[in-house]
Amino acid sequence: MIRYTDSAEGITEEHLDGFFEGWPNPPSRETHLRLLKKSDVIVLAVDDEASRVVGFVTAVTDGVLAGYIPLLEVLPEYRRRGIGSGLANRMMEKLKKFYMVDLICDPHMEDFYSRFGMKPAHAMAVRRYEHQSGVD
Repeated sequence: MIRYTDSAEGITEEHLDGFFEGWPNPPSRETHLRLLKKSDVIVLAVDDEASRVVGFVTAVTDGVLAGYIPLLEVLPEYRRRGIGSGLANRMMEKLKKFYMVDLICDPHMEDFYSRFGMKPAHAMAVRRYEHQSGVD
């Protein structure tokens, strides 16, 4: 059974294996744990039987008007079970007081995010892949 939590309390690097599929320079499990702990808002999907995190979503906010969702990921073997929707719904509920909630996604993900009230918008971005792993 999948349990959702908004805390990284009790989560260790060993619970975070298998994320960042396809990234050329993925963050280490140590960096992943650090980003969960430093995010303003998180929701984790935990498989207690397997003793692992199977999905997560993070947000950063100004605490007043804006929230940004940089990451939402579900482990490949746990996809198509509603976990991504569970994470997105819970995060949107946590951010409902903000005027704007933004994220940037690939075009093939627009249908998924539209289910949570999001609409396509123009965006600008910089990607420094040499820093993708999170190492200084």
